[in-house]
Amino acid sequence: MKRFVFILFLMWGAWLAGAQENDSSEVIMGYVQDGDTIIFKNIKEIPVFPDREFKNKREYRRYTRYIQKVKKVYPLAVEARELLKEYEPEYYALETRKEKRKLMKQLEKELLDKHKNELKKWSISDGRILLKLINRETERTPYSLIKDFRGGFSATFWQGIARLFRNDLKAGYDPDEEDQVLEEIVTLIELGYL
Repeated sequence: MKRFVFILFLMWGAWLAGAQENDSSEVIMGYVQDGDTIIFKNIKEIPVFPDREFKNKREYRRYTRYIQKVKKVYPLAVEARELLKEYEPEYYALETRKEKRKLMKQLEKELLDKHKNELKKWSISDGRILLKLINRETERTPYSLIKDFRGGFSATFWQGIARLFRNDLKAGYDPDEEDQVLEEIVTLIELGYL
């Protein structure tokens, strides 16, 4: 009887040992230094931002309103990036100028039908933030996008309209200096903290 229990115990132990598998999802490399194994493993970058200090409640309210505006506008900038990825190869594959214009008119109509009511409620500062975020997401200025897809005359016309409202379609996105706060907010939104 003891032998039977012993054999049963060994078989159960062998079964448990066979049930464990190595984690092969990621190859980890390392080296041995002074008897210690140092492992290299890729981990996600975690951005660290300093705590914001506000001089008064008014400055704090301005910052929180800015966050709300960025949260409202950011999805449209992401949509612009996705549409550019989708339609740019198709646009450049077309041979005639007429076909290219037809595609742009169709896309413009779809976008206006989808977002017209929402855009009517936006302020000038919302538009300014959208221009910055489109530049961030597509890595091209709104002016260059309009020039590439609608032509130089149209780009110049819309630049003139933007200048009337103290905007600049040619202004770049500078995450290290001018647009540092905007970059911080967008990064926190992407990470899911805001």
